[in-house]
Amino acid sequence: MTTPADQPLTILIAADTYPPHVNGAAQFGYRLAKGMTGRGHNVHVLACRDGKGKSYSEFRDEATVHRLRSHSVPTHETFRICLPWEIKKEISLLFDRVRPDVVHIQSHYMIGEHVLYEAVKRGIRIVATNHFMPENLNPFLPFPQWFKDIVGRISWKDMGKVMGQADVVTTPTPLAAKAMHEHAFLRKVLPLSNGIDSAAYELQPGESIEPHAHPTVLFAGRLAEEKHVDVLIKAIGKTPPELNVHLEIVGGGEVRPALEELVQRLGLGSRVKFLGLASDEDLRKAYIQADLFCMPGTAELQSLVTLEAMSASTPVVLADAMALPHLVRDGQNGYLFTPNDSDDLAKKITQILELPKDQQAAMGQASRQMVEPHSIQGTLQTFEDLYRGARYEDMVV
Repeated sequence: MTTPADQPLTILIAADTYPPHVNGAAQFGYRLAKGMTGRGHNVHVLACRDGKGKSYSEFRDEATVHRLRSHSVPTHETFRICLPWEIKKEISLLFDRVRPDVVHIQSHYMIGEHVLYEAVKRGIRIVATNHFMPENLNPFLPFPQWFKDIVGRISWKDMGKVMGQADVVTTPTPLAAKAMHEHAFLRKVLPLSNGIDSAAYELQPGESIEPHAHPTVLFAGRLAEEKHVDVLIKAIGKTPPELNVHLEIVGGGEVRPALEELVQRLGLGSRVKFLGLASDEDLRKAYIQADLFCMPGTAELQSLVTLEAMSASTPVVLADAMALPHLVRDGQNGYLFTPNDSDDLAKKITQILELPKDQQAAMGQASRQMVEPHSIQGTLQTFEDLYRGARYEDMVV
C-alpha cells in the first residue's frame, strides 16, 4: 500500500528502549520521532514507563509517548521490561485509538514483537529496524558463557521469526545486515544509517571553547560490560608519562563502580574524570574539547557517539570489531586497535597525541568529511519513503 507524498501519516514507533534510557537505540528512537514530527506527521511512541505504576500517555515535543507498565530486572539498575500478558490488551486498545498508517518497531523483543503481531493482524504496514547484538544481553545474564551463547542463538532465531513478518527490515550498517542474514536468516535487510545532524557539533560562528590544558581522550556511552572501558583506562596508564594523557568518561551504567575502583588501583585518579550523564550541550562541548575520541566497545552496530565525535572534527581510535572499522581510514582520521588489547590501544593513542597539532587537526577534518553520508535528513527521507510503500528492491542500488 502506498500513500500520497503530501498526505501526513500517523506513525506508531514501538521502542523497547527510549529516553530516559541512555543508549544508541533509545537515542535513535527519539531522533526518529522528533524528525518525523518535524516533517508534519502524527507520531506516537510506545515504550515502557521508567518506574513502577500504571500505563499512561504524555504529550512531548517529539511525539505523543505512551508508557506501558513495566518491571525492573535484578541484573540491571535502570533497564525495564514489559510482560506480554500485561501489555497485549493495551497494545490492541492503542491501535483502536491511534489507528496508525504504519508501525516502526525498533527491536524484536516484548513491545516490538507484540506491536508487530497486532499490525500483522490488522494488515498495517510494518517497518522493522534492528539495533541488537547478542553481546548486548551479556551484562544482564549472570550465567556462564556457554549458556549465554545458547541465549544468543535463540535471540537470533527469534529475530528472524518476528522481523521476517515485516514489510521492510533495516539496520544501521552493511556489516549488521550481513550478521542478520547469517544468524537470523533474514534475506533482505536494508543497511540504513541512524543518521546524524553533523552541523550541530561544529563550532558556531563567533563561538569559542577553551581547549583542555592536557591531551585528553574522551569516551561517551553506556558504562556496560561490552563497552570495555576498563581496557581504555588501562591504556591511559600505559601512555608515556611525559604526555600526561587525561581521560574523560561521559555516561552512566552498571560497571561504573568497578571502573572507579580500577582507576584508584592504577593510581590514575588525577587523570581520569567521570562526568556522569551529560546534557546534549555538555556532551557537544566535550566532543569539541577532546583531542581524541575512543570507542573500545565490541558490539557496536553503528555507534552514534563516534559519529557525533567525528562531526566535531575529532580523530578517533576504535576497536577493530563489528561496525567500527567502517568509521576509520587507518592513518587518515585515526586508527583501529586490537579489541581488548590495552597495549595496542595505548600505542595508537600515543601515535596520535604525539603528532604536531596541525596533523592532529587534519585527522579531525578527515573524520568530519567521513560523516557526510550519514545525514539525518537523508535517513528520515528514506524512512518516510518506506512508510509510504517503498520496497527493499526500490532502495537497493
